[in-house]
Amino acid sequence: MKKIASLLLLIVFFNCKEKNVDLMQLNGYWEIEEVQLPDGSLRDYTYNNTIDYIELTDSVNGIREKLKPKIDGDFEGSNLKESFEVRTENDSLNLYYKTPYSQWKETILMLNEEHLKVINQNQIIYTYKHYQPLILD
Repeated sequence: MKKIASLLLLIVFFNCKEKNVDLMQLNGYWEIEEVQLPDGSLRDYTYNNTIDYIELTDSVNGIREKLKPKIDGDFEGSNLKESFEVRTENDSLNLYYKTPYSQWKETILMLNEEHLKVINQNQIIYTYKHYQPLILD
């Protein structure tokens, strides 16, 4: 299983390198669309009660914050911001997170205007889509 995951990562990394990923596309509101576990099973998310706000503060640093969308289109903040550093290593684009409680790494597998896909150290793949607020008439 590890060999397959490693091969998949290499293919995706080379694709990201060839496409010259625009890190500015990280900026914005993201919601989880699906999660793929290491055994290949998928969990779809049709509703999210929290979303992630990601903002690059300069060319190599940024923050991510969990927010709760409100009915009026505004957000309720969690006041828990996770700082991250962007590093390119071995043709892969990594986000290194650090909080007072933990630190971890996510590798960007895909990033475009509509989707963000990352894999963490536990080989769990998260696919995000840009958040679209629910508009009530």
